[in-house]
Amino acid sequence: MKESLLENKTFLTQLESRMAKTRWFELISLMAVTMGILILAVLLIDVLVDGLPWLRPHLFTEFPSRFPKNAGLRSALQGTLWMIGLTALISLPIGVGSAIYLEEYAPDTKLTRFIEINIANLAGVPSIIYGLLGLGLFVRAMGLGRSVMAGSLTMALLVLPIIIVAAREAIRAVPRSVRLAALALGATQWQMVRSHVLPYAMPGILTGTILAMSRAIGETAPLITIGALTYIAFDLRGPMDIFTVLPIQIFNWVSLPQKDFQYLAAAGIIILLALLLIMNSLAIFLRNRLQIRW
Repeated sequence: MKESLLENKTFLTQLESRMAKTRWFELISLMAVTMGILILAVLLIDVLVDGLPWLRPHLFTEFPSRFPKNAGLRSALQGTLWMIGLTALISLPIGVGSAIYLEEYAPDTKLTRFIEINIANLAGVPSIIYGLLGLGLFVRAMGLGRSVMAGSLTMALLVLPIIIVAAREAIRAVPRSVRLAALALGATQWQMVRSHVLPYAMPGILTGTILAMSRAIGETAPLITIGALTYIAFDLRGPMDIFTVLPIQIFNWVSLPQKDFQYLAAAGIIILLALLLIMNSLAIFLRNRLQIRW
């Protein structure tokens, strides 16, 4: 009886200790999340206070200028839209196609496992490395020069591992019973993938695409490496034109000594965030529609 009481008391003591540690861990986690949110809020408030008074129509219609009151983001905005559009057109089909092959068709061999390990590792490679690769391959070897196409191909290399990994996880999450049911009814491998696996996996694929495009729209190091300019005073007419993008233009304004350019940079940050939110909202809307449909 005494041994049972002692064991019960020991258990209650250990339980109280574990509960206390759990509460402390919850408190520390809450403090960490709160600190991150507060820092983000302070940064956003500072940017909004500096940039909102400079959000004027001419910011969208004028080219960069030495005079802050005449400066605009017209060429940088065009370059960003061109680059993101081409990057998505290039990377999404290749990334999803690679994921489908690795998950549905590729045999389990040493070569396949080697490719999978390398794709996972490429997702963590610093972006400047992709810039050097783009400089050597697209700008010089392929002769594309400092064009939007060279920048888009470089950014496509940057985001491809993210899309492939996310697409593979989404395809892998589709129940095996869905595949077996399609094959049992006489569907071919491709019909099964096209009509059953891809529709179910599309929400997860779009989630990975959102993350990939969000990274691409804010990158500057690869584009600076391949020679994207900081001053463009003409409209982009095609994928072979030289270009600049919003992050590079913002960086250029921040580095200038005049105080007004700092406010212009804050306004550019607001526009970049708005563009990112619009793009992500569209992708989330499509993802939710697909989830409801399938």
